Amino acid sequence: MKIETVQRWVFAVILIHIGGSPTLALAAYSPHLENTKHSSGVGLWVMSGVVGLVTTAGVLLIHQRSLLSPWLLVGALPMAISAFYVF
Repeated sequence: MKIETVQRWVFAVILIHIGGSPTLALAAYSPHLENTKHSSGVGLWVMSGVVGLVTTAGVLLIHQRSLLSPWLLVGALPMAISAFYVF
């Protein structure tokens, strides 16, 4: 395996961890905050979607793939799941 391939995978895994943790935290906390103040809960819900999509787009760019990919749905998955509890 080439060193460039290993570097791409390592950087992608680091990006998934750095971007995925806040995405999951925002998506998990938004229903709790929505109970006290609806606008704040929705704001966290939107931010979780944005961070998830940016993280997924970053991984696609690292691997030199097209941004118009079904993998972008993976980035929006935490937002979609938490939408059930927010609304």
